[in-house]
Amino acid sequence: MALTLRSSVSFINKASFKSSYSAKVFFAKSSNQKPKSKNTSNMIGLRAKCCMQEPHVMRSNKDKNWQEDDCSSKVPVFVMLPLETVTMGGKLNKPRAMNASLMALKSAGVEGVMVDAWWGLVEKDGPLKYDWDPYVELVEMVHKHGLKLQVVMSFHQCGGNVGDSCSIPLPPWVLEEIRKNPDVVYTDRSGRRNPEYISLGCDSIPVLRGRSPLQVYSDYMRSFHDTFTHYLGSVIIEIQVGLGPCGELRYPSYPESNGTWSFPGIGEFQCYDKYMRASLEASAEAIGKTEWGKGGPHDSGNYKQYPEETEFFRREGRWNTEYGEFFLNWYSSMLLQHGERILLSAKGIFQESGVKLSAKVAGIHWHYNTRSHAPELTAGYYNTRFRDGYVPIAQMLAKHGVVFNFTCMEMKDTEQPEHGNCSPEGLVRQVKAAALKAGAELAGENALERYDKSAYGQVLSTSRSHCGNGLASFTYLRMNKRLFEGENWRRLVEFVKNMSEGGRRGRLPYDDSNGTHVYVAHINGSNKQQQHNQEEEVSLV
Repeated sequence: MALTLRSSVSFINKASFKSSYSAKVFFAKSSNQKPKSKNTSNMIGLRAKCCMQEPHVMRSNKDKNWQEDDCSSKVPVFVMLPLETVTMGGKLNKPRAMNASLMALKSAGVEGVMVDAWWGLVEKDGPLKYDWDPYVELVEMVHKHGLKLQVVMSFHQCGGNVGDSCSIPLPPWVLEEIRKNPDVVYTDRSGRRNPEYISLGCDSIPVLRGRSPLQVYSDYMRSFHDTFTHYLGSVIIEIQVGLGPCGELRYPSYPESNGTWSFPGIGEFQCYDKYMRASLEASAEAIGKTEWGKGGPHDSGNYKQYPEETEFFRREGRWNTEYGEFFLNWYSSMLLQHGERILLSAKGIFQESGVKLSAKVAGIHWHYNTRSHAPELTAGYYNTRFRDGYVPIAQMLAKHGVVFNFTCMEMKDTEQPEHGNCSPEGLVRQVKAAALKAGAELAGENALERYDKSAYGQVLSTSRSHCGNGLASFTYLRMNKRLFEGENWRRLVEFVKNMSEGGRRGRLPYDDSNGTHVYVAHINGSNKQQQHNQEEEVSLV
């Protein structure tokens, strides 16, 4: 029998796709399901022959000792849901298409999905007024399909960065407070304000209608905990705590909005709001260097420049002087303390719930081959040729039992432009070593939307471990219409299978009658009727 997943709407903007498609995911037949029928005209379809067994746990007899011998090499794969999974109107976006997509992901052996719980949507109606209804609907849908859920506490704005396909600003009442007091957001040397995320300089100051940002984040997480308490630890298995722009523990040093920054620019320090300046001034006075507290480096260039074009970041620049060490220590320590404050709050709220906590760190790989690592420094990672900036982060996360989630796992050095002095592979190796040294659990994501074999192969290679520093899980970016197209879907299924088996399977057969593999093929218009006559169809949406 055939199981047909269909939807009359797409969860991706239709304008970006000119033609519809239909694809099939084949498993072995199952005799204990009764077919139904439903009108499926004018719908986009994804068909699947259904096998009652989950493909990612099936083994042949010769693999009977797999669980005992190689369990440590299994890496569960999650898939990020669209950024606009919940609409600005507070509704689950196109639930029929979502239902079909989740069923397909389950059939492919995916462990679960990840979704952003946007602060700008949930608490938009006013302080302490939370609307979790669309997320309740999603959690129930995920549970119905036997999937797990990673939820991101997204305290940042969506829009203005790489991959942002929609705009979700901070809550309106928060934006009103920003208009009254612009210093509550990050500010660069020229005075440009960035509304992506509240400045860490005012973490403990009651600047949001009588509450501090830390109190606001804590109240939000506590409301989430109380609303979903019956799903925590069973369906919702991980809470990724947003700690900055894009949910990452970093400063918004390379914003793409309005052409402010472009790759591979070094970015700019974000320490010029009055709260950050007050902290810098106090730190300088404490060591008797009052003149160092008047602001960040005056010679660190602008967003789009290269390290060697600046006095501060060039090979023998001021980054490697007593002043540079003071400033960079202060700047990175402020970020680390910010992350620890919020994670301590999250730990207190979720520690008895059975969920894991995680934090995301950005994969800033450009100019990694230079001495100063300028883009990492402006983002708040004090990592240079002579100093490991990721060990302190890993140690802080390990201390609180928080998973270290890192990006750019799919990238290869050879794919990068020469002028960018990039080394994503070197960066990933360094982060893996830092996590191992600190005893932190490491998980990964791909930084860019990729469907090719090279990217999947790189993730697979990165996930392996022969010395205890492999990945605990991997979250694929991102579910959209392209993912379900024939060859893209087939590669994802093959990738998931490989990750679940420690990479021992080299390639998936194109067809398999035993139900142990999955393949995807296009159904063109000429053979649709013939296919329909050969198979019984069940429409799910």
